[in-house]
Amino acid sequence: MCAVVAWLWVSIGWVTAAAPPLFVLNSLEASVSVIDPATWTETARIPTGKEPHHLYLTPDEKSIIVANALADTLTFLDPRTAQVQRTMRGIVDPYHLRFSPDMKWFITAANRLNHVDFYRWDGSELTLVQRVATSRTPSHLWIDSRSTTVYSTMQDSDELVAIDIATQKIKWRTRTGAMPADLYGSADDKRLFVGLTGGDSVEVFDVSGREPVSIKKIKTGNGAHAFRAAGDGRHLYVSNRVANTISKIDMTTQDVVDAYPVPGGPDCMEVSADGRFIYVSSRWARKLSVVDTVARKVVRQVTVGKSPHGVWTLQHAPR
Repeated sequence: MCAVVAWLWVSIGWVTAAAPPLFVLNSLEASVSVIDPATWTETARIPTGKEPHHLYLTPDEKSIIVANALADTLTFLDPRTAQVQRTMRGIVDPYHLRFSPDMKWFITAANRLNHVDFYRWDGSELTLVQRVATSRTPSHLWIDSRSTTVYSTMQDSDELVAIDIATQKIKWRTRTGAMPADLYGSADDKRLFVGLTGGDSVEVFDVSGREPVSIKKIKTGNGAHAFRAAGDGRHLYVSNRVANTISKIDMTTQDVVDAYPVPGGPDCMEVSADGRFIYVSSRWARKLSVVDTVARKVVRQVTVGKSPHGVWTLQHAPR
């Protein structure tokens, strides 16, 4: 009996240890904190290039790409083991990044240089095809489900820009509220939700016609910034960096249905596979905060590096 019990404990421990880590990008420390979700400890702090802000999974799911904006590099990590695979140089100012859903394009927003770049991806290397001049400070990107249009917010000119992916030309631009940051598109591609970091709201645009129409501002809290889907196909979380809260939005009714206090300037988020926990970088507190959405409070914090920004793990709720 003792042998059986011991075997069970070893098996349980192995399964827990095998859970993929959480990655937290430390923007002002040029590093990535690797967090063990079983022990909630930082197991490694991996050097990157200057100012890693955002990260994205490759189409083959073999690498997580960390975009180092001031270093003009991409760091490739194994999403399961956190081992460094390689560094790709010559990717100019990769602040935000996305692969198109059809996996043909890798697109970056050059935040400090005012352009959006289109790269071809052959499964291993990137080839620059087009550099599209935009307005001031392109911030975040969203690509529609058909891979026809990429949308980008312009943080310092208060605009939303749509770029045709086939021609790499700007289709339209429209004014937004103050300091638009992250954006999220509805599953039917008809609505865009834009976080207004310079205000206290999420602005909703109807993009189903030839020209965009601002249809509503959802008041969430000061510094509305980053989004993450709740995983149920209906709700969306937004971090309110100045208000120190996270709001839950019903995308159907376009109303706030819940809110959670989070200290230290909540920024980028990830949601656990079961949808219960939100993992959020507390930007000004050098912490990864874990929010229990049932208890409706922060239940643990892990110390990370300076100015933590992007958060990601392989085991997450549906986007």
